[in-house]
Amino acid sequence: MTVILGIFVIAVGLFMLLKPDDFYEFTESWKSNIDAEPSDSYLKYTRIIGGVLLAVGVVGLVGFFFQH
Repeated sequence: MTVILGIFVIAVGLFMLLKPDDFYEFTESWKSNIDAEPSDSYLKYTRIIGGVLLAVGVVGLVGFFFQH
């Protein structure tokens, strides 16, 4: 289960890091009636959080495999 969670966190982190516009469309665009694009600060924040999630997933997987 830990491996699946680690892979999922890595996948979400990569998605946020590499495709913040698509992440906005998937998570936030339905909340607004206007056809607006995400702000620059939203894109930067999404990339930062994606990088953090990627690092957490990698550390979690490495820790799991070195624990056993």
